[in-house]
Amino acid sequence: MAVNVTTRGPRATAAEPPLRRLGHLLVRRRRVVLALAALVLVVAGVLAAGTVSRLSLARFEAPGSASDRAQAELARRFGTGSPDLVFLVTTRSGTVDDAAAESAGRALTERIGRAPGVAESSSYWTRGRPATLRSQDGRHALIVVRVPGDADHVRTRVLPALVPRIVGDQGPFRVRAGGGEEVFRETVPLARQDFVRAELVVFPLAFVLLWLYQRHVTAALVPILAGVAAMVVGLALLRGVLMFADVSTFALNLTLAMGLGLGIDYCLFVVQRFREEVAAGRDRPAAVAGAVEHAGRTVLFSGLTVAASLAVLFALPFDFLRSFAYAGIAVVAGGLFAAVVVLPAVLASIGGTMVPRTRRRGAGLWRGRRRASGAGSWPGRAGPSGFWDGLAARVMRRPVLSGGLAAALLLVLASPFLGLRFGTADDRILPPEASSRQTQEVIRRAFPAEETDAIQIISTGAARAADVSAYAVRLSRVPGVAQVDSAAGAHVAGRRVGDGDPARFRGEGAWLSVVPSAKALAGDPVRLVESVRAVPPPFEVLVGGYPAELADYRASVVDRLPLVLTLMLGVTFAVLFLMTGSLVLPLKATLLNVLSLGVMFGAVVWVFQEGHLSGLLGFTPTGTLDPSIPILMLCVAYGLSMDYEVFLLSRIKEEHDRTGDTVEAVAAGMRRGAPLITAAGGILALTFAAYATARVAFVQMLGVGMAVAVLADATVIRAVLVPSLMRLAGPLNWWPRGRAGRAR
Repeated sequence: MAVNVTTRGPRATAAEPPLRRLGHLLVRRRRVVLALAALVLVVAGVLAAGTVSRLSLARFEAPGSASDRAQAELARRFGTGSPDLVFLVTTRSGTVDDAAAESAGRALTERIGRAPGVAESSSYWTRGRPATLRSQDGRHALIVVRVPGDADHVRTRVLPALVPRIVGDQGPFRVRAGGGEEVFRETVPLARQDFVRAELVVFPLAFVLLWLYQRHVTAALVPILAGVAAMVVGLALLRGVLMFADVSTFALNLTLAMGLGLGIDYCLFVVQRFREEVAAGRDRPAAVAGAVEHAGRTVLFSGLTVAASLAVLFALPFDFLRSFAYAGIAVVAGGLFAAVVVLPAVLASIGGTMVPRTRRRGAGLWRGRRRASGAGSWPGRAGPSGFWDGLAARVMRRPVLSGGLAAALLLVLASPFLGLRFGTADDRILPPEASSRQTQEVIRRAFPAEETDAIQIISTGAARAADVSAYAVRLSRVPGVAQVDSAAGAHVAGRRVGDGDPARFRGEGAWLSVVPSAKALAGDPVRLVESVRAVPPPFEVLVGGYPAELADYRASVVDRLPLVLTLMLGVTFAVLFLMTGSLVLPLKATLLNVLSLGVMFGAVVWVFQEGHLSGLLGFTPTGTLDPSIPILMLCVAYGLSMDYEVFLLSRIKEEHDRTGDTVEAVAAGMRRGAPLITAAGGILALTFAAYATARVAFVQMLGVGMAVAVLADATVIRAVLVPSLMRLAGPLNWWPRGRAGRAR
């Protein structure tokens, strides 16, 4: 029996579903569609190339918070602010108290202060030799620098020009750079290199896996090209977003990671349906139209679900997290364009080469090849056959036992999540060989306090000198506070130890600098900020400084978690209801996806918070997790989990609409959908797992967590829990659609 390769096909009629009419149109106008698609991709490539250089850097800060207002008041009333940069000065011989060292240190401090973009520069020698700026052994001293401006200005203009001129040998010193801005300046290029290196590994591996699944070079190559198209179109769309919003450079990483995975997923689903339509005896135009009608609808719902999950990040008032919403939605749009518009035109042109050769020699051989490749049995064939039919039959024969064991396994894997502790990111997200991390390690080890990360307290009005002194005494007694500096002098452990630098604190009102100990800052800086804020002030104050900014940012993110979860669950529930017409199926999907998220966060806590596998992966655990990346992972993982739920439910619903038999519908859905979901999930998990080799801990966390979530979702949840729960629910699955048919 030969395959009919006619590509003209009948014209669509008004009675046909819109997507089938679109499929017919794409077949008839395939050459025009491919030409326009090529033009779109060329233009998108040009726009995408210009997008990368326009992406901005972002800080972990909460606009409008107390710390944000404190910084503004500190600049307005005292002409100063928290240091952005620190230079660690190490003597080659002697100590930093030697006359030659003091002369060279003062000269270097003044030289840095005159550099373009630098507003202030002070040091151990210019601030009256405070102990907080001198190492305990006397071999190191600090120069603290304030560079005003946004993150882009500081990290891409000022620091690249200043740091190379200062670090290295300077007279009797060896100088190294550190501080928060320098740490994150090093983080961005390292993270970008990590993603590019991972993609270079992922592309050939994905091609091999696709070839093993499809058993055809063209069928393996097309999904990868679709993934590339999704990336390019996504970056091009971000170019438009940049006209009215800032987008973080880290959004590029998400675009690369999701673009390939979603492009492959969507294309696999459409190609699989096309091959099934051909196997059922339809000619190529009808097969393309059928693939667009059925698989296209599923892909559109899937894309809507993923985009909706990421869109909830717009509810957070942080440019850093909103950037990922822009990037995720843009790359989903690119994937939909490739799978629903371009791919059908490709199938209409060369689809015959993507059908297994055995199909052309007869139905029996086609079925044999399909079984051998793990892609299921002949479409429409009744009765259980093959691995997936057998698995579905076994699960639905004992749904309580099968589902209970699977749920227990996943709950055990998720259990470390109960020990989640949110913290703040620091230099330890970088690899040990990073220069700024090495600088910060010396400061933590050799200095008694962290002068550069002082907590700044500013009165909102006038303040009496006696009140300032009494307040400084109480603050200096807080555990974790090394010293309190103010116009009233320097205070340590409840007593005045010297005059300090009174000229530094001249301005309107009162300003106190609370210097934390190195141990407190390395442990839990947020708790230290809370302890400082708990000390009753004698006048109204604002608390700022880098630790307070991190605390306010973390609190703002965590406080909005309930809103993010509510929006995410509500929107995706609505999308699934529109697709299935059922209230029970979206509820089941929501519960299962929450379980999938629990497994992901259990793995993240076990590995990155508690430090298991830290030696293998090469990162330094801190005992806490910064909330930014987990929230991003929450939205991405939930969307991708719903992605596979949509794939499987669409096949089950289609069979149930045809037969009215829930058990047969689940078995048929497993037979036709599970192999595809497993293959797509394996490739997507591989894409994310490649980032476990990164040198930046944020990137590693994203890669490991997402890979675990995808694998758990595409295997245990879809293969065991979905059929067991659907078997238990029976006709209730389709409520209130009203059509239970012969469901049992």
